[in-house]
Amino acid sequence: MKRAISLGFEVPLTIVLVVITLPSPAFVAVELGAVQEPTSTGVGDSGSIEIFGAQFPDKSREVRSGNPIITGWYADPEVHIFRNEYWIYPTYSARYDEQVFFDAFSSKDLVTWEKHPRIFGNVDAPWVKRALWAPSIVEKGGWYYLFFGANDIQNNQQLGGIGVARARRPGGPFKDYLGKPLIDKFHNGAQPIDQFVFKDRDGSFYIIYGGWRHCNIAKLNADFTGLVPFADGSTFKEITPKGYVEGAFMFIKEGKYYFMWSEGGWTGPDYAVAYAIGTSVFGPFERVGKILQQNPSVATGAGHHSVLHRPGSQRWYIVYHRRPLGEADRNHRVVCIDEMHFDEKGFIEPVVITKEGVRRDRL
Repeated sequence: MKRAISLGFEVPLTIVLVVITLPSPAFVAVELGAVQEPTSTGVGDSGSIEIFGAQFPDKSREVRSGNPIITGWYADPEVHIFRNEYWIYPTYSARYDEQVFFDAFSSKDLVTWEKHPRIFGNVDAPWVKRALWAPSIVEKGGWYYLFFGANDIQNNQQLGGIGVARARRPGGPFKDYLGKPLIDKFHNGAQPIDQFVFKDRDGSFYIIYGGWRHCNIAKLNADFTGLVPFADGSTFKEITPKGYVEGAFMFIKEGKYYFMWSEGGWTGPDYAVAYAIGTSVFGPFERVGKILQQNPSVATGAGHHSVLHRPGSQRWYIVYHRRPLGEADRNHRVVCIDEMHFDEKGFIEPVVITKEGVRRDRL
């Protein structure tokens, strides 16, 4: 028969429980009822999670967005991060007379998207009749300003051009700001469509726009109600690079100004994106080459894009529209996303368009 022997004192018992839940790692230490927070955790570009110096694979990033990333016929997407969410503002892709509203889409991770229907439309701007195109959004002073093209004017006698709406939230509702177009005439041969609003390093805002193979830049005034003439007295400066057709976009990386545009015909398979690099918002811009175009085994008509840099990382994304294989209707366009990379000299590498899209990237 065995007996338990009492030593006359208690032996302290320490229990350590480690719980790792991806993609949100947590470490819980239980010691006599105490709960301790981890001293350090981090998620790096390598796709791993660091916990107390140890690396664990981030399985959540293996989930991909798929392409297209949103449901429905949409085109001309502009992507942003507002209020710690990704936002995409596209054109509704339909017949011109049916293009009288904008929808928007938001996401926390580039995979799951929420639709925000009819954030702006002709009911909010009576002068808008049709062809509501290519929304461009900026935030300033607590307002979100939406610049849009409307009515597809063919001459200076027709009503239409580039207008402005604004809202207090990125999901709207947006209301017409001016009650009339901001730019309602052709200047330097540029049809007033496909506007992009760019904030320069000194805080100045510029509008870069134009169809019919011409691109202008103009400086916006402080409250976006008008334009400011340049020192030489002109208001519109042409900065059209070789091959430009429409769909201007600009960003700065390491002090260089990357100017991008679409070329070819938007209804055909040869639609593509090209770019140039300059030293200022005014250029000069010499065409470098195409970086986005069709892949006959994936999709055709890849173009009219925007670019997003994920803050705190080396990840860059290109969001664009393309036409699914087998679709003959010119308005059957879908919004897609793929990775964009740079070489060691800062040139953009050709984008590989995919069906898989990009990995989950939580904000």
